[in-house]
Amino acid sequence: MRGNKIDSNQGEIVAALRKIGCSVTSLADVGKGCPDLLVGLAGKNFLIEVKDGQKPPSAQKLTSDQESWHKVWQGQVKVITNVNDALDLVTIAAV
Repeated sequence: MRGNKIDSNQGEIVAALRKIGCSVTSLADVGKGCPDLLVGLAGKNFLIEVKDGQKPPSAQKLTSDQESWHKVWQGQVKVITNVNDALDLVTIAAV
């Protein structure tokens, strides 16, 4: 179980999203494979799993709990590794 482990780049990503007007709620305490962030912008919601792009690819893989959660989730969820990915996701989709 993942618990509330937070990737080192999550704070920077949250700050950048809030700077452009997003609402951001951390879901880290939910655990059990649930994505890290719930983000809202322009009437749309985004579920984001944050992975640290500075780590080797093997350390960026989804955990078994995350893989299970992603398989059963019927909505969208996006894995991002940096601020630019996060900003691209919400600004392109919110247009």
